Amino acid sequence: MFVDEVDIHVEAGHGGKGCLAFRREKFVPRGGPSGGDGGHGGSVYVVASPHINTLINFRFHPEFSAERGEHGMGSNRTGHGGADLELAVPIGTLVYEKTGDRDEPLRLLADLAEEGQKVLVAKGGRGGLGNARFATSTNRAPRKVQPGEAGEIKELRLELKLLADVGLVGFPNAGKSTLISRISAARPKIADYPFTTLTPNLGVVRLSDERSFAVADVPGLIEGAHRGLGLGHQFLRHLERTKVLVHLVDVSGASGRDPMEDLDILRRELELFQPTLAAKPQIVAANKIDALDPSQSDAIAALKKRAAALELPFLQVSAVTGQGIPELLEAMWRRLAGSRQTAA
Repeated sequence: MFVDEVDIHVEAGHGGKGCLAFRREKFVPRGGPSGGDGGHGGSVYVVASPHINTLINFRFHPEFSAERGEHGMGSNRTGHGGADLELAVPIGTLVYEKTGDRDEPLRLLADLAEEGQKVLVAKGGRGGLGNARFATSTNRAPRKVQPGEAGEIKELRLELKLLADVGLVGFPNAGKSTLISRISAARPKIADYPFTTLTPNLGVVRLSDERSFAVADVPGLIEGAHRGLGLGHQFLRHLERTKVLVHLVDVSGASGRDPMEDLDILRRELELFQPTLAAKPQIVAANKIDALDPSQSDAIAALKKRAAALELPFLQVSAVTGQGIPELLEAMWRRLAGSRQTAA
């Protein structure tokens, strides 16, 4: 099961209380106070790990607590500090604090986009001072101690956005899963009915000269996806981190839709969801040319003309037979290299 959004409850450890004690050795007259301090409570951290690719572990275990600190002891012994708690999440996870504010319900704490990146989400409480800390020249037998401070309690939302260089976008049954299974080691479910893919798939494409990049197959979009229709914005956010978008358009005629209209709808949905998506480098790939209906030749010509008007590269491919796939991969690499140079 792929889970990309969860709410969790975290509690840092409570600090231990200070100790009230006095030295009572037989040959130490007026030994004085000897109460030690309490230990600090453990803190809670969230860490990006390459060994996890979903938030499913948090779905069934949403509450986490760090260890509390031990109480202080006699003979000036400080209590043991509570162990910190580290929660491992996939790389690409956004950590939000739920504020309860109607105007700003979520506050971004961190964007864990790199391996090993860590953020403190709940700080452990300080340990209380023992009575030895309060001894003065005028108060040699203090009976004052401090209680430990409470650890922070936070309500968090974890939201995963896949880290991919190229995103495959298209209507249901456009052939995205077939394409990613051909160009990478990813093995998504493939069938001849809509919404076969219910979760994003991530694959790594390897080209000659030790070139490689990551590709994400996002579940099929439909008109109104930016409002949540179909699988909607549940998975649209996974495109936000991509550098290049590939519009995979079914030109076989089996869907009964107009390829040029499909392209316009896809671009419009991306722009309505987030304008920056529509500004990313894009490629138009006319898929399923192996099953092309002769009556669709005019539709392909119109699609090619529309891509030219938008100044987008246009390629004809077949994810099933592999026709045009090498050219498509090289086009992906060129657009990706260009976007990296622009970002630099």
